[in-house]
Amino acid sequence: MIRLPISLVLMLLVSLPASATSDSVTPREGWRVIQTEKTYPQLLSSLRQAVSEHGMGVVTDVGPTETAAQRGEDIPGNRVLGVFRNDFAVRAVRASVPAMIEAPIRFYVTEEKDGTATLSWKSPSHVFAPYFESGGADLKAVAEELDSIFEAIGATATER
Repeated sequence: MIRLPISLVLMLLVSLPASATSDSVTPREGWRVIQTEKTYPQLLSSLRQAVSEHGMGVVTDVGPTETAAQRGEDIPGNRVLGVFRNDFAVRAVRASVPAMIEAPIRFYVTEEKDGTATLSWKSPSHVFAPYFESGGADLKAVAEELDSIFEAIGATATER
């Protein structure tokens, strides 16, 4: 077994490249990521409006940016909007009680270093996939309908 002095281990850790942590949301399996030219406040406002226009509701609205600012911390805009609707909740819970832990499905608005903002979300089908075996065709149908609505919300929020 090789033993390294603690000072060498600490030096190696400090010298890790900055790219070891990501500053942006990047595409990954099951995620939809749309980079925009909008500012963070513009995209957040546009998203809220798009959610309403597509007949959904904002169920949760949380983020660390404003609270951090109250404590004197300055971090980029970062907000999560949980979006759902009661008729989908009823259908989902009837199909699979455990699946409802995943609701509401979340949109994520992040501010980039250049002042633009990115909209991302996990597709509802990806979120509910672990429950498809028990929830069957009914839960899959809910997820597929929500996929279409979330795509429409994303397009509306980012394109205008």
